[in-house]
Amino acid sequence: MSNRQNPGIYVECLADYRAEQEPGRFFYGDRQILVSEILDRWLDPSHGYYKLRGDDDALYILRHDVILDSWELILFDSGKYEPTRLSST
Repeated sequence: MSNRQNPGIYVECLADYRAEQEPGRFFYGDRQILVSEILDRWLDPSHGYYKLRGDDDALYILRHDVILDSWELILFDSGKYEPTRLSST
């Protein structure tokens, strides 16, 4: 799955153990982020949300619009500013 409509983010998915597609890596602008760990997921028939840790140790939430097959970056937390750091759980 990929998102060609939004040039800001491009997501490459891998099949998990249930054969469902989940983000494996994504590109945001010129950056490539490998998914180190999917921390949580919220799925429904029209949208999927994935809270993940990237190989840069930052936290991200990606939103997948199933109907349009498009992706959005909903949240980014580098973890470098302690007062706004998100929980990794």
